[in-house]
Amino acid sequence: MNAFTLPDIAAQASRQALPLDWVGMCGVVLPVLIDGQPLSATADLGVSLDDGEARGIHMSRLYLALEMLEHSPLSPSLLQRVLLQFLDSHEGLSHAASLTIHTELLLKRPALVSPLSGWKRYPVSIEAQLKNAVFHVELNVQIPYSSTCPCSAALARQLIQQQFVEDFANKAVEHGEILAWLGSTKGIVATPHSQRSVASLNVRLNADIHHLPLSLFINQAEAALGTAVQTAVKRADEQAFALANGQNLMFCEDAARRLSLALRQSPDIIALNVRVVHAESLHAHDAVAQSRWTREAA
Repeated sequence: MNAFTLPDIAAQASRQALPLDWVGMCGVVLPVLIDGQPLSATADLGVSLDDGEARGIHMSRLYLALEMLEHSPLSPSLLQRVLLQFLDSHEGLSHAASLTIHTELLLKRPALVSPLSGWKRYPVSIEAQLKNAVFHVELNVQIPYSSTCPCSAALARQLIQQQFVEDFANKAVEHGEILAWLGSTKGIVATPHSQRSVASLNVRLNADIHHLPLSLFINQAEAALGTAVQTAVKRADEQAFALANGQNLMFCEDAARRLSLALRQSPDIIALNVRVVHAESLHAHDAVAQSRWTREAA
């Protein structure tokens, strides 16, 4: 048996007394359960080091507290219990604790027309903080969608009109002839440009909420945009997707406004930050728009 006591270096006094805002670990691997799905995740976790005389915190105590997340569905109350455990294990050292979980939510999505379906992944971050006995949770989710430029669509329509004039000027035209022209490559002489786009939603939840409404927010956002990217498709689905894009022309400003207004209806949200990025197919740079709001206290 070892006669020596293992040294606790972290308990020693600091050589340079100074409190620290945050000390902890990043990228800790763990399983979590969200919406009934067991998911692989990583966690960033830590506490403040308010006792400037203390050399360090006890990181193993934080690590062991994460075991609470392995067997229960992720919820605000569970996150709060973990943060309380962080602080209880650092009594006298820390007054603030945080935990951010990064994962990818998987949702099965039906095709627009056909009976096909497929899985989509949505990168998600869940951030919980407990400071001076005040607890709050923020959700961040990234949602891919398609955006068709309204300016490009108008310019394409003008070119089609010009081509029609060139082909049928001063000529009596029958219905069948026009129909054939519209279905030819000569008729559709130009097309508007579209691009894959991403909306990042950062949501602060109401303090009274008992669940993490990730799927609900994703569904509300995709409904507001109208052009969610697809998974498995047949030609009928691709045609329906082209129609959806044509009926939902949007600049990045339009997308940001749609999302902000749609999510404003949710009583579960007390603050929202929307950021949309349209990865331009015309330009070598991206088009970006952002919107923020905070719900006024009743």
